[in-house]
Amino acid sequence: MALISTALATKNKLQTGIPTASVCPVCLKRIPAARVFYADEVYLEKTCPEHGLFKTVVWRGLPAYPSWMREKIPNHPAQPFHQPDTGCPFDCGLCSAHRQEPCCVLLEVTQRCDLGCPVCFASSGNNQTLDPHLGIVELWYRRMLEAGGPYNIQLSGGEPCLRDDLPEIIRMGKALGFDYFQVNTNGLRLSEDIDYLKSLKKAGLNVVYLQFDGTDDTIYQTIRGRAILQQKIKAIQNCADLHLGVILVPTIVPGVNDHDLGGIIRFALAYQPAVKGIHFQPVTYFGRYPLTPRNEDRITIPELLRGFEAQTEGLVHMTDFHPKGSENSYCSFSANYIIQKDGSLKPIRETSTDETCGCHKPESAKDGVKRSRAFVAKHWTYHDTPKSISTSNLSLGGWDELLERSKSHHFSISGMVFQDAWNLDLELLQDCCIAIAAPKGDLVPFCAYNLTNTEGQALYRPKP
Repeated sequence: MALISTALATKNKLQTGIPTASVCPVCLKRIPAARVFYADEVYLEKTCPEHGLFKTVVWRGLPAYPSWMREKIPNHPAQPFHQPDTGCPFDCGLCSAHRQEPCCVLLEVTQRCDLGCPVCFASSGNNQTLDPHLGIVELWYRRMLEAGGPYNIQLSGGEPCLRDDLPEIIRMGKALGFDYFQVNTNGLRLSEDIDYLKSLKKAGLNVVYLQFDGTDDTIYQTIRGRAILQQKIKAIQNCADLHLGVILVPTIVPGVNDHDLGGIIRFALAYQPAVKGIHFQPVTYFGRYPLTPRNEDRITIPELLRGFEAQTEGLVHMTDFHPKGSENSYCSFSANYIIQKDGSLKPIRETSTDETCGCHKPESAKDGVKRSRAFVAKHWTYHDTPKSISTSNLSLGGWDELLERSKSHHFSISGMVFQDAWNLDLELLQDCCIAIAAPKGDLVPFCAYNLTNTEGQALYRPKP
């Protein structure tokens, strides 16, 4: 990926832009695109011969866009199911030109849902679509093993906890060699049915990946259509009672809950050690959404990072954050902390050999995806608080205590920016490490699978 020097930044458009490719939001045809710099903002600009110009913001302000890039050595799928033919994004499954193997694979085990959210990437709801039977789920597992798995598994939907046999799906995956399972849930059933939650943990569930959009019910009424904060809190308490780790997953919508970033962080810390971290997701416009998005309807990575620092009054700092190693740099951010006894956060960062030696060589995407899988399996899982260390055991003074505390009081703040038809950059898509198991077992990158045009037509997602 080419870079533009920050010294070139002016109030005006800098140049024609860094070339890439995208799709038309109306017809979904592949078209040329460019990342164009306007002072400290970056826009994806593209023109469809039939439907005209589209200009979508992808970056606003500091940290500077060029500073966030990490060059990676591609990690092509070991056993691709497809070869490039029509060209990205039309050969997914994965194809041999894809530049990253999966870190996590989503299994959509139902399209039913007990909410009717105005914004939903899966457009799920109270429909009569039949749940995939266990034979289909087994096919997905076996296809993942053929592709080079096992990978980390996220059970998703719809609302996966509407399936009574979800524990059986976990047990089946465990028997086939899959070690890590998280359930992507709104938490409603988990707030009411602790016996069901116990059955999930007994089957091998590692983490509850809990939809959590804010600390005020007006937020839920807007984004989810119901006041459900108390159910969220009860679900967290039930998980804490069972020593089951929780990751809060807020969808951030400008003008709705972007003022509550600090509130969400403080809430999460109050429910530690059950809540292991937060994974922020700026709103993405595919699936079901109310209106055609404007640039005012988007929030970018640097805006979130600045918001974290301002709204926590410096409890976390913008400089704590860095790109993750498993996907394209411009898709995500991450910071890791140890919670100190006084409630402060001590930032920690795992550095690669290249970073410590100052070589600044390209990072290995293969190493990055391995670290990402291992990280979530280790740090998003509940660990009991260790007993106090006696003075006689403190061979390194406070360092021993810090190491012990890192097991039970590790806290992460991360996020991922998904791409829709307006801001889709195919260079970023080719680095995607989040896949969805398609009905016949193909592994399709998340943003390609969910991609829909202005009429709601999808490239890959089956019609409900």
